[in-house]
Amino acid sequence: MNAPTPFFSIVIPAHNEEGGIAATCEAIAARFAREGIADYEICVVNDNSRDRTEEILKDLAARIPFVRYVNNVPPNGFGFAVRKGLESFAGQCACVVMGDLSDSPDDILAYYREMKAGAECVFGSRFIKGSRVIDYPSHKLWLNRLANRFIQMLFHLDHNDVTNAFKCYRRDVIEGIQPLLSAHFNLTVEMPLKAIVRGYTYKTLPISWTNRQSGESKLKIKEMGSRYLFIVLYAWLERKLARGDYQRSR
Repeated sequence: MNAPTPFFSIVIPAHNEEGGIAATCEAIAARFAREGIADYEICVVNDNSRDRTEEILKDLAARIPFVRYVNNVPPNGFGFAVRKGLESFAGQCACVVMGDLSDSPDDILAYYREMKAGAECVFGSRFIKGSRVIDYPSHKLWLNRLANRFIQMLFHLDHNDVTNAFKCYRRDVIEGIQPLLSAHFNLTVEMPLKAIVRGYTYKTLPISWTNRQSGESKLKIKEMGSRYLFIVLYAWLERKLARGDYQRSR
């Protein structure tokens, strides 16, 4: 008998995440099990890992029925891996989660409930009342807040954490923001800005973010500045000049 189609897909890009991917998947599965929730999947994208990540994923998929993985072939990078996951997920919505336990399973569950209630998108914020940031390097925090403030002012947004990857989208939203261009971490900005510019609605929730305890961060700030700026201006130009050509169909 075929497994039922899940409602909620958790998409996790994983490049050399042998130190955290098992704990991440196990923590999510345990949290959902405590609520008796079974209409979800954890879809991990192994992004050409050169450590034991795939070996660990094979074991997880054998032990936890909600876990499966796909291999991403080159070219690799965070954006390519997430895009592979967005081509592969089976649910009615997809939640992008990091593979290093930086995103709280409690918050993932809160996203699930918002999507069940009918939200089109759910965006987490690390910088509003009720949120927590644990062990965030001060220079990265300062740059992050500055970048988000710039985006807020440019797009006249209430939401103040566009750069955070931890967001959730309905399938029709994902289809409506195509084509996705970003190959790197700038995808975290492209997806929400396109959703907003094209007329989709979103709910903001306070979240808890914890700096990774194992492995190495894949985000290289010096390399990403111009890429973030490009994608922000790309979305801004669409908003200003496209005359609604890419707006959602009502």
